[in-house]
Parts: sequence; C-alpha cells; structure tokens
Amino acid sequence: MILEELIAGLETERVIGETSVKVNGIEIDSKKIAKNRMFICLKGGNFDSHDAAKEAERYGASVIVCERRLNVGITQVIVKDTRLAMSYLAAAFYSFPSEHMKIVGVTGTNGKTTTARIIKEILERSGKKVGLIGTLGVFFGSTFYEPTLTTPDPLDLHKILHEMYHYGIDYVVMEVSAHAIDLKKLAFVRFEIGVLTNLTQDHLDYFGTMEKYRAAKKAFLTSPQCKTVVVNSDDELGREILLENDKVVSYGIDNPADVFAIDVKEELDGTSFILNLFDGIYDVKMKLLGLFNVYNALAAEVACALLGVRVKDAVRALKEVSVVPGRLECVSEKNGIFVFIDYAHTPDGLENSLNTLKKLTKKRLICVFGCGGNRDTGKRAQMGEIAGKIADFTVLTSDNPRYEEPMEIIREIEVGLLSRTREYVVVQNRKDAIGYALGYAKTGDVVLVAGKGCEKYQEILGIKHPYNDKDCIEYIERETNL
Repeated sequence: MILEELIAGLETERVIGETSVKVNGIEIDSKKIAKNRMFICLKGGNFDSHDAAKEAERYGASVIVCERRLNVGITQVIVKDTRLAMSYLAAAFYSFPSEHMKIVGVTGTNGKTTTARIIKEILERSGKKVGLIGTLGVFFGSTFYEPTLTTPDPLDLHKILHEMYHYGIDYVVMEVSAHAIDLKKLAFVRFEIGVLTNLTQDHLDYFGTMEKYRAAKKAFLTSPQCKTVVVNSDDELGREILLENDKVVSYGIDNPADVFAIDVKEELDGTSFILNLFDGIYDVKMKLLGLFNVYNALAAEVACALLGVRVKDAVRALKEVSVVPGRLECVSEKNGIFVFIDYAHTPDGLENSLNTLKKLTKKRLICVFGCGGNRDTGKRAQMGEIAGKIADFTVLTSDNPRYEEPMEIIREIEVGLLSRTREYVVVQNRKDAIGYALGYAKTGDVVLVAGKGCEKYQEILGIKHPYNDKDCIEYIERETNL
C-alpha cells in the first residue's frame, strides 16, 4: 500500500518527506521492523518508543508515525495522538473490515465472556457464520488463536477482523475491555450493538477511581460507533444510560425493562425461568447456573433478537447453550462432593458465584481463592470479607502473584476474612491449597476454586508457568483416589 492512500483519512499535524513510499506492514516494536514497514511511536507509563525511531530506520522502516519531529531520514507523519492514529491506520491497512460485518461489543465488569459466548452460540444455532474475540481466545470456523488480551491491540484486532471477513464471517461478537476503550483501541470499529452487563469495582490499579472506570464504559456505549445499546436496568450505569439515550433497549429482573425474567429457579443441573421477550412469554431451562447467568442470558437474547434472530429460535438455542469453560463450571462430582471452578476475581463476581452455590449446597460450601498481584489492591480485603460471610470454610492461597510477594497478598485478603470468620486456613501453594480443600470436603459439600477459571498458567515474577485449576483437580483426584 502507498502511504498517501493509507493516511488519506488520518488527521495529521504535518507530513515530512515523501508520501509515495510503500507501506508493507505496521509495527509498534522497532525490533520487528522489516523493509518498508511503518513504525508507530507510542508513549506509556514507563516507555516512549519515539526513542526507538532511529533503530526502526536502521531496520528498514519507510515511515515513522510520531507526535513530534524526530531526527530521522525517512518520512515522518506527525499526529496529535499516536494511539488514536494507530487505530485508524490498522483499520485502513486492512480496508476497514468492521464495516463489512455486524459486530456486537460486550462490555462490563463481570459476565462479558459468558454473554459473548451465549450470543455466539445462539447466532450459530440460527445458521449464522460467527466469529468470537475475547478472554478465551479468537474463534471462527475451525480457526483458534490463543488469547493474549481480552480485546486485542488494533494491529492484531483489525488483522483478525480482516481474516474473519475473508473467511465469510457475517457476525462478530467481541469482549470490550475498559482498558481497550481508554487506550482508543476500538476507535475505528463500527458496532451494530453495544451490550452492558454490569459495572462493579475492578481495575482501579489502572483507572484510579470508579468514576474514571465508569466514564470509560459509558463513553463506549454512548458513542456514535454503537448503533444500538443493550443495558441492564438493574445496574446503576445501565439505568443512567437508559434515561439519557433513545437508542437503548433494556433487560432486567428487579426494575422495569423491555425484556425480563420472572420465577427464577436455581438447581445444580441448571437454571429455569419465565422469559418475557418483547411481550412474548417463554419457559426457559438452561444449563448455566445462577441468577447472574440469567442476566447474561437476557442480554444475549436481546442482542440476538435485535440482530434479526427469530425469537423462538433464540429461546430454543438458549436451552442448548453449553457451560462456558471456567465460568462456574462443574469439573467433578464424586462421592457426593461437587467441585466447581470459576473465573471470579472481583468482589461482585466472587459474591455472585458463592451465593449461587450456597443455595445449592446441602452441607458446607468450601472456597479456595486468592487475588492477583500488581492489580487493584482495594478489592482484596473486600473479597476476604465476602468469602468469610458466605462460605463455610475458606482456603486462602495464591493466584497470579506477578511481582508481589504471595503471602503479602494473602495477608491483605485475610484482614477482610477475619472480620467475618475464623473458619479458614492459609495454604500458599495453589496446588496444595486445592488438595487441602478436596481432602477436607465430605459428602454433601461443594468446593469452589475461584479466580483463574480455565487459565493455563500461573504468573510469577514475569514468567507464566503452565498451570490449570481443572487439570490440578483431576490430577489430585486421580493420585489420591478421592
């Protein structure tokens, strides 16, 4: 592609040099530069890749995109914001693929992965060709890419969308993270529908305050790039958006909504409820557990109906939707002991999962969990208090400590736990903690291993060590004949 064509719609402050040069690719890592690649200089908290422009030139870059004039001998495109420019350039390089498909963006603190997965399954069962981008990876046809980020960076995202379009995908469901919104990753993606699941505390290590976190979510949902918005009327942010906008469709249980559920019944083999979908009444029995999954299902039903799926087909498909891996997934049922794994890593997520299982537990509910390192520290004591309030016994352990000392994280959780109970034990090693919980459990008990879901690693000091909760549970049961 010729630079002049690539930057035709880009807001620039100045272009220095020839615009007839070739651009064969775009990079943000100077070490990946090859001949005729464009290098985009980004700034972050601890880096400024404007300093790597000379290196990119040596490696063969034909163009530098930057926020200030640099001492290089190749073409420079100077812009106000290189992150915003990157989003445009990635979209333009791949011919704006989002304009050729109907894209659903699911955002919220909890429930993104499950809601997105339900939407995908309903659409597929209705005969649509669907792609999925999210925490569990990228899926379309027989193609699967391992997950990197909940929402990929623009260069990867538009490449993926381009591949999906040329594969014949008509609908794309993607999880939209608050980080991606704030970093302008999605600025040039057109969404047919934006979905809000809920907003509760998370990511304050990045945003600093709930107000800033909330503003990021709201900015996406109320932007012109979302044609229609689906919100939870039982969520404060959802109600705010509902009152302020006329392109909104609502779902809920407690507050008035366009689509709602009543008579919810929870059991260990699934959840049933009566669904009012745009004044049509339907009996639903789904395999997913918990009231929070009723909300996820409602959001998915609304989105699919708005996409043109026949209501009866959407309801029928919901009954067949499979449990999402690592999302309140029952991984063992032996000797009358049920063992679940769940991704719950926020106060609200942990409380929802524990409350769901508490209702279904005949005897004791045992919870194994920890908190991630170098993340929002304010939620640690909160999660400890929640576990102490709901679980009958808790095993505190390590999650992804990253660059923090695991026992320091555990001690911070312990403060909240001690405000509610003394019924707990600390076992730092996660495998040993799960082994302790399984050995402690008796017939009629339920064990919840929370925090990691189906993650395939444990991150310690920058290294992702192979690890999976489900594999760990299966190994312990096999080796100890539990």
